[in-house]
Amino acid sequence: MPYPADSRALATWLATQDDAALAALLAERGIAPTASWSDFFDAAEALQDTPALTRALAALPRSLADALLAAGDGQVTEPARAALNSRALVAPDGTVYRAVAETVAALAPAAQPAAASTAEPESDAAAAERAFTAAATLADILQLALASPLARIGSGALGATERRRLMESGIVDDPATADELVALSAVTGLTAPTDKEWLVTRAGLAWLQAGTVDRWGEVARRLRDALPAALRSDDGGWIDPSEWPTAYPFDPAWPPHAERWRGLMHRWALIASDGASAPWAHGLAAGADADLTELRALLPSEVDRVFLQNDLTAIAPGPLAPNLDMRLRTMAVRESRAQASSYRFTSESIGAAITGGETAETLREFLTALSLTGLPQPLAYEIERTAARHGLIRVIDDPASTHTLVRSDDPAVLDTLAVDQALRALGFIRDAQGLASRSSADTVFWMLADARYPVGMQDAAGHSRTVMRHRLASEPVAEPENPYAPLLARLRSAHESDSDAAWLGRELEQAVRAKAVIVVTVRLPDGTTRDFTLEASGLGGGRLRGRDRAADVERTLPVTSIEAVHPLA
Repeated sequence: MPYPADSRALATWLATQDDAALAALLAERGIAPTASWSDFFDAAEALQDTPALTRALAALPRSLADALLAAGDGQVTEPARAALNSRALVAPDGTVYRAVAETVAALAPAAQPAAASTAEPESDAAAAERAFTAAATLADILQLALASPLARIGSGALGATERRRLMESGIVDDPATADELVALSAVTGLTAPTDKEWLVTRAGLAWLQAGTVDRWGEVARRLRDALPAALRSDDGGWIDPSEWPTAYPFDPAWPPHAERWRGLMHRWALIASDGASAPWAHGLAAGADADLTELRALLPSEVDRVFLQNDLTAIAPGPLAPNLDMRLRTMAVRESRAQASSYRFTSESIGAAITGGETAETLREFLTALSLTGLPQPLAYEIERTAARHGLIRVIDDPASTHTLVRSDDPAVLDTLAVDQALRALGFIRDAQGLASRSSADTVFWMLADARYPVGMQDAAGHSRTVMRHRLASEPVAEPENPYAPLLARLRSAHESDSDAAWLGRELEQAVRAKAVIVVTVRLPDGTTRDFTLEASGLGGGRLRGRDRAADVERTLPVTSIEAVHPLA
């Protein structure tokens, strides 16, 4: 529980701090900007409340926790003093507040020596293969999430149904891999939680366009920077992973979190099973950059050409450059995922590409440039046939119009659309040039596409327009520069110049509420002082009431005459 003398000293100190220091303190202690404190005395008491101290101690890294344990109820020495004072855990001179000392004693952790690693040393080639697999698999997960966002359960984790979907699609082999890679995408900002889904962010979409080694390096840097503060070294890298389980000594829930971070670092081939940094990660571990040249030398070389075959398949003789792979997969179904991948073209896959904005000409140009064997006649024919069919229905995106127009050179097709119950929500009405709907062009387009109609999008001038279906995560809303400004303004407006009198009133209120026995020092009319031991019973009208323990009588004392209040020893 808070001690009045400590609370008073802390309240006085808080009032002397500038807004920036106070905002940093409140953020560090996890105080909500909506806290209902009326003055600095409320703030001091709340900061020294046992639950608040338990949370504050749980967030202390090993070095600061050790300093408090060594100090007991004495004084903390530098360099820990300043850091603990800024968290309102010790006085400016390093004296540990009594409430803090008692909470530390109650939470004092048992020594947990690090267990010696029994893992076998890992070869650089094996670690590089793990890096390649992780980068490729994460890219597949993001590709899937672009088309169909991943569902989250109430705890925020990946749902069992989504794990199964990732496994059935051949992207991952086990649930643990799915969980770790989705978690890794979240902590590195490639995906973000939105309601009950994981959505790819703009950073994630840009990441998909990079090469394999650059993909690995970007995530590695982001993962290193996302590590909790206690796992980071002074130079900006990370401490020995064997020390991670005890990095937050006062947090009993920390060890599983430490293991989770270690798992993510191992999954991304930053550290080996024994905790040693991979050769290309030495720079990251020391707060610098990764050695991507060393990693690149161990990875299979990417290719930029494929074999197009008469059976409507494409064979990549090695890992296809990611930007080419992404585009190829918009028009073909990937059948196997390995260093040499195969893809199959179908009328549906080609149609989906045209639906997304490709044309027969752009498809031919891309595939001709990509192919080592030219464009096979069966594939060229399938492209022309599918493209001709997909030009049958056109959605006109004209921002100047109040309606979305749907046109076709075949009147029978328009008649079919007008009576299709699956499209009833679009509210089609007859127009001189076809059909019209009050729904947006994108809504009309995707409803027609989902109903398997051969549809394309055009602008008002008749030019084809690319349509991107994927929904990206919204950019985070910028936080106010100082979200604590209203709270701090309220505390300062309530701060009285006569802080001694204000604190005296607070002590008397507390004593009355607790029916506590207190020693009251009163200034008498002749200028002398006298102590009364009272069981406080009431406060009002500028007077304190209580039973005098020594004389066994009720006394009423003017508050203006009271100079000090102390709890009975």
